[in-house]
Amino acid sequence: FHCDVPNLSTCLYLMHNDSVRPATHTQPAGQGIIIAPMTEVARLHPDLLSRYYGSLADLNDPTVALNTLLAQDGLVVYVPDGVVAEKPVQLVNLLGGNAPVMAVRRLLIVAGEGARVTVLACDHTRDHTHSHLASEVVEIVAGPDSHVDYYDLEESGANTRRVATVAVDQAAGSDVTLCGITLTNGITRNDYTVQVGGERAETRLMGMAIASGSQHVDNHTLIRHRAPRCHSNEMLKYVLSEKAVGAFAGKILVEPGCPRVEAYQGNKNIIADDTAKMHTKPQLEIYTDDVKCSHGTTIGQLDDEALFYMQSRGISREVARTLLMQAFMTDVIDTVRLDSLRDRLRYLVEKRFRNELASCGTCAICPQP
Repeated sequence: FHCDVPNLSTCLYLMHNDSVRPATHTQPAGQGIIIAPMTEVARLHPDLLSRYYGSLADLNDPTVALNTLLAQDGLVVYVPDGVVAEKPVQLVNLLGGNAPVMAVRRLLIVAGEGARVTVLACDHTRDHTHSHLASEVVEIVAGPDSHVDYYDLEESGANTRRVATVAVDQAAGSDVTLCGITLTNGITRNDYTVQVGGERAETRLMGMAIASGSQHVDNHTLIRHRAPRCHSNEMLKYVLSEKAVGAFAGKILVEPGCPRVEAYQGNKNIIADDTAKMHTKPQLEIYTDDVKCSHGTTIGQLDDEALFYMQSRGISREVARTLLMQAFMTDVIDTVRLDSLRDRLRYLVEKRFRNELASCGTCAICPQP
């Protein structure tokens, strides 16, 4: 199995169910960077794993506790102080077998002071005839003045159930971008928890979901500001059609003694069919003065006047719907800072809105465009 994003050179790793291995052509990262299975890191670098593994994800969450109990392997990405990882790290999660499977996965990303790293995780289902469950826990440690980008792209099958937790800890001056994209799935639940623990930290939490049929996409977010003079920007968008169900529950918490925090949260949704449903609950909790915070949500349908205008110019109604829905997702896609990945996402979103199966690069499983 080979899955790659065109024109993007990555350090490629494959996780088949819950077993990690590097791609045959992946070269060592160098500069003291560690990219390896957790079983190998536990043997060669036990201090690294004992210091960070399980330090962020909340064991009081039953899904995290179960994942921690059953996890056999995972991937560790460690970038030392002052080091820039020149190539993005790509992890292809491949789920499947000739029987129903539960895969328990872990991903640990540690960026030292002044370090920079980009990680792309792609979820695929190989066998669509059986039911599969994916349990994922991702822990991200962003040191002082570090930059971490984490992109999560799900293209799984209708019989796939995914429960994912992303826990982030940010030090002073760190810059973290989280982007979760659901293109195809069965039932998905994503939990994001970000602890902003240092001054001048910057957080971007972006996401989008396209769901049709009986798909279900549920995103829960918590950004906790525990230091003054920090900034966070959160936006999640959904396009739901047929009998799809979407849910969003987001909270921004500003703790006492944290003035001059700027925090913005938004959730915008398009209900393309009357049978689709969206549940949304944006929240703010502020316990200090001198802050700029806002939150809001919108739920609507495609603009009939815009559709009529485009049809009057010779564009069919279906093409007009596709173009409007693509435009709706543009600002989320534009937050991706990898040019090749951003262009690829535009193509995949267009294919998804046309109800055409899309492949991620050269793939022996997915049909080619």
